[in-house]
Amino acid sequence: MSASLLRHAIHIASILGLYLSGAMLIPAMLDLYYGHTDWQVFATAAFVTNGLSATTFMATRAGPPPFSKKFGFLLVNVLWSTFALIGALPLWMSSLDLDFAQALFESVSAITTTGSTVIVGLDDAPPGVLMWRSLICWLGGVGIVVLGLFIIPYLRVGGMSFFKMESSDTNEKPFARLTTFSRAFFTVYVGITLLCAIGYNLTGMNRFDAINHAMSTVATGGFSTHDASFAYFGSIPLLWTATFFMTLCSLPFSILIVFVARGRLDALRDPQIFVFLAYLTVFALSAAIYHRLTNGVEFHIALAHSFFNFSSILSTAGYMSEDYQLWGPFVVMAAFIATFMGGCSGSTAGGIKAYRFIVLFNAIHSGLRKLIYPAAVYPIRYGRNSLDADTLRAILLFFVTCILLWILGSLTMAALGYDFLTSVSAVITCLSNVGPGLGNIVGPAGNFSSLKDPELYLLSLMMMMGRLEVLTVLVILTPVFWKQ
Repeated sequence: MSASLLRHAIHIASILGLYLSGAMLIPAMLDLYYGHTDWQVFATAAFVTNGLSATTFMATRAGPPPFSKKFGFLLVNVLWSTFALIGALPLWMSSLDLDFAQALFESVSAITTTGSTVIVGLDDAPPGVLMWRSLICWLGGVGIVVLGLFIIPYLRVGGMSFFKMESSDTNEKPFARLTTFSRAFFTVYVGITLLCAIGYNLTGMNRFDAINHAMSTVATGGFSTHDASFAYFGSIPLLWTATFFMTLCSLPFSILIVFVARGRLDALRDPQIFVFLAYLTVFALSAAIYHRLTNGVEFHIALAHSFFNFSSILSTAGYMSEDYQLWGPFVVMAAFIATFMGGCSGSTAGGIKAYRFIVLFNAIHSGLRKLIYPAAVYPIRYGRNSLDADTLRAILLFFVTCILLWILGSLTMAALGYDFLTSVSAVITCLSNVGPGLGNIVGPAGNFSSLKDPELYLLSLMMMMGRLEVLTVLVILTPVFWKQ
């Protein structure tokens, strides 16, 4: 590979570093306001990050890069690696006494909007640290949507949003320029965050908790300011508020933008929206009925907790209101299956995503029909669109690769001494960017603090690979990628 491509990628990453160094001043000022000495940590981290980024920016200046698929793969990996390292720096230096593996895990969990944590004692943690976790989670959500809408579709690794920016009935585009679309996207993203914060404040949270949880909710990241997550507040209206915003942010942002900015109802016809809402409703209603019949809980309470927790799992937010493992084996199995599924393409949610299940179902259906009529041609469709062979290949490759990574990761965790449930659930929850796993260690009532450094590095890699659609990371590990 040409060294100039790496130079260009590092140059762009240094710009990200400059922005993040400025963002560190927000938790620094917050700690200073509350009289916590960690303001010095964030100020020092901002100074170091700014100096290194500025130096790198000056040293790698060159003309605009010739954008190619190879450069796209390289840039995505360099940017997210830089984001993870810079995000870990103040956590590593903070008064929480995290080692580097723990700080990196926490940072990767934030920027990939996974929500898994190694921090115990969030209720007494420095306010700057809590704000930094939520802030980089929120910024990670922005980056995820940008990747899903603009970069990943170009790389053709099966991670595209199928929604077209043209009307299905006319040739009129809703946004004539990319800058207009970008402005609309940030307006909607910030607007939803503000509405979510207001909703949380009105239903039981103080302003600090509301702002932190709103940023984490809109990014479907699941970071809380309390060890007990939403169970700390004990508010049913708060659960329904969170359920609404987690579900909303699991939908494709391109569709939300067109719907809000242009009022186009046809934008909501994307098949993955119906499929996602359908399996969320089926999971939540089934679990609520089971919880009511098995444990005698009042149905409206069971329904609120069920919708909240399954919306949290399927949106890959990772909050919890109760330890749903205590509801019974049916709910545990349902939660495990839901961990694989995820939200919609073009959203901040992770997982396999609804549109891939639609394509897989149509591929199976087409294959079965072809067994009966071998000479017939049955195109595989997504909505009104026929899929080309490259798109279908990328989606099937994603499925197979995810399963293989899950198996290999689970075997590695088992070899390191963990039981079956912890091994398989820890790997899939990180690969799907969900947050909590199952079992006593990494389940909804636990966290990842007891895991040692090798496991944390492994799971950090899984989170990053899951967030970047797996193939985007794997491709740079192949020898052919680095050849001229």
